[in-house]
Amino acid sequence: MLIGELAERAGTSTRTLRYYEAHGLVRAQRSANGYRVYDEAELRVVREIRGLLAVGFGLDDVRPFVACLRAGNTSGDVCPDSVLVLRRKLVEVDAVIDRLGAVRQQLHTQLTHAIAHREETCPKRKFAR
Repeated sequence: MLIGELAERAGTSTRTLRYYEAHGLVRAQRSANGYRVYDEAELRVVREIRGLLAVGFGLDDVRPFVACLRAGNTSGDVCPDSVLVLRRKLVEVDAVIDRLGAVRQQLHTQLTHAIAHREETCPKRKFAR
C-alpha cells in the first residue's frame, strides 16, 4: 500500500509516517518511481506506535514494542524488553499520581482553613453579567 492509504487506514498523516520512518520505527520499500510502499504488517506497527504515544510513551519507549511485533509476535507487549518499559512507565505514573494526591491534600487543607478563617472584612467581588 502507498503512504496515503497507510495514513488513512492508521488514522494518521503522511507526515507522521515519514517522521516514524525517519526514526527507524516504520519501514517502507521504494517502488521504481520512488514512492514509499508499505506491507500490511506496517499497519499493525503504526497502530501500536500511535496507541503507545497516546498514553504517554516516548519514541524511544516504543522501540521494544515495534521490535517485538517485527519478531512475529501478535502483540508488541509480550517481549521482555517491552515488559521492562511497561514496568518503568507504571512506576512513573504511580509517582505522578502520588504527587497529585499530595497537591490535592494540600489544596483541600488550605481551602478548609480559608473557609474556617475567612474574614467578613474582605472585599466582595462584583461579577459582571
